Amino acid sequence: MIHISPKVQKVLLIVAVVLSLLAVGGVMYARQYYYNNLEPVSASQREVTVTIEKGSTVNQIGELLEEKGLIRNARVFSQYVRNQGAQEQLKAGTYALRPSYTVEEVVTVLSHGAVQKDLLTILPGQRIDQIIQTFIDAGYSADEVDAALDPAQYKDHPALVDKPANANLEGYLYPESFQRTAETKAATIIKQSLDQMHQRLTPELRSQLTENGLSLYENIILASIVEQEVSTAQDREKVAQVFLKRLNMGMKLESDPTVRYGAVLAGKGPVLTFPTRYSTYAYNGLPPTPISNVSQSSLLAVANPAKTDWLFFVAGDDGTTHYSKTLEEHEANIERYCTTLCGR
Repeated sequence: MIHISPKVQKVLLIVAVVLSLLAVGGVMYARQYYYNNLEPVSASQREVTVTIEKGSTVNQIGELLEEKGLIRNARVFSQYVRNQGAQEQLKAGTYALRPSYTVEEVVTVLSHGAVQKDLLTILPGQRIDQIIQTFIDAGYSADEVDAALDPAQYKDHPALVDKPANANLEGYLYPESFQRTAETKAATIIKQSLDQMHQRLTPELRSQLTENGLSLYENIILASIVEQEVSTAQDREKVAQVFLKRLNMGMKLESDPTVRYGAVLAGKGPVLTFPTRYSTYAYNGLPPTPISNVSQSSLLAVANPAKTDWLFFVAGDDGTTHYSKTLEEHEANIERYCTTLCGR
């Protein structure tokens, strides 16, 4: 039999006690961490639309909810679902959830299938006439939509503080999907869209935008042109730089989308040959108003343009945008990359 001295026994006892305390402490910490992450992300009552695709795993659903800011931790969400045996109960569909929901409440909604089926979506880059058609296609009357778009009823809305008094809402209707029922008024959705625009135009972004010497309204006009010209964030930063440099040098913007917009307003369709005040080939500076709504990507591009010396760009037949510093380089790019789109 091995004899252990009282001194060694005492040391072993102390070690055992310490290890036990550490184990208990670890369990308590893990337990507290778990329950903390079941709490709401915030007290916000803002509804967030989220779509659970058919066949999504619990882990995928958790990652989506965390990305949308609706839960604190995707792994804890997945563990909670498994603890409740609810893995097979979560239903695919589109839901309107809030950051103020606990994980338990989120799981309850997803399990009961309280699906928000009816959404109205304002797309990025839409003109007001296209937005009107979106409402009409959704079942609203033209009269109700026209009344809902009357700027007078929103004159005190914080998103519109820099809008000229005689301007309509072009450029301010933020693209988003909006939950609605049969009782939802068109004006309610328009206000929600303006609310979204106000949320995007943070004080910091407003300050960044006006550092270029343009008013906020002029920056929204420029962002709408950028929105129409290119689609990626990287290209938008480059195109914003080109237009800002041209404005600073007194050059014409020469943007095709502005010409098309003016022609559409005049009832001529999106053609390039009809002269209007919106033609940035004929007139210096910006057009009188925005030419579409704007995404946050275009607003950020105008606030943080690329740092280059380009003055020209052309969209190639392959979808790539090509930039140049001189007219000679620009014409060479057209000959090389834009034989079909440019009619060469």
